[in-house]
Amino acid sequence: MKRISPGAFPALKEALTCAYWYKSDLMSFLQSALSASPEVLAAINWPDYKRNIVSHVVDAMARREDQYQGQLLGLMSRVAEIRDFSHLERLDDGAHKAAKARDAVEALRNWITPHEEQLAELKRAEGRRREAYEASLRNQGVQEKLEELKKLFYEVVMPSEPRARGYKLEKILRDLFDLFDLDPKASFRIQGEQVDGAFTFDNTDYLLEAKWEAGQIDMPDLAVFKERIGRRLENTLGLFIAMNGFTARAISQFSTNRPVMFLMDGSDLMAVVDGRIDLGELLLRKRRHAAQTGEIYLPVYKVLTG
Repeated sequence: MKRISPGAFPALKEALTCAYWYKSDLMSFLQSALSASPEVLAAINWPDYKRNIVSHVVDAMARREDQYQGQLLGLMSRVAEIRDFSHLERLDDGAHKAAKARDAVEALRNWITPHEEQLAELKRAEGRRREAYEASLRNQGVQEKLEELKKLFYEVVMPSEPRARGYKLEKILRDLFDLFDLDPKASFRIQGEQVDGAFTFDNTDYLLEAKWEAGQIDMPDLAVFKERIGRRLENTLGLFIAMNGFTARAISQFSTNRPVMFLMDGSDLMAVVDGRIDLGELLLRKRRHAAQTGEIYLPVYKVLTG
């Protein structure tokens, strides 16, 4: 891995700080650019000064370049692509502010040049991921597996003894995670109607809890799950799946500006086994929504229609 030159980080900080005069604009940009790294966004102290916010974000990722180099290069690339500074020109002393931002962004471009091939590979990798998903939907084997899981899903809907339903739910989840290359860990286990486990997605480790209870999941269950996540490494996140959904107060209580989990329900799983959305894409959209808004639940119909 070709390391990013240390001189690129001050250039990135200066360009980011100068390119966005209002903190709200900076916030929107960072939430979009770093949506795949909600743990970085979660650690930002937004009331702080703009320059301190930028320094914290860049330094946090630079200290762990092995993990965040792709995100750093992507952030550098997006900032370097800024060429319209009219939003600054409309401010008091706008010509000076725009010129300063233009110079800072131009200086950043010089640091990107040695990494053009890496940036190109990142874009190619994203293209391959999209192509692989589209190809998977055309692949007969994938379609057959989804049909099998859909059938099992409908069987689970039928009334049955809790532990038997737990085994079927475990199989659905494990096979889905395998099918979409999400590395389900061998720790998947059943306790009544509950399935506990772990998986890896987009270089981030997740704890998983899945329940199929008669009613909706309320605050106590989410509180216990949040405590479990807190006992793991700092960047561990959580996915809670409740087949019958969650109470509105539970969603509201745990929707903060620093979410450590996001939620799925039976309609989400149905959309996946029905072939309407890739499981990885669904997780990415839900995680991005949580990072950008603090809301830990995004209904699948909004994903499909948005």
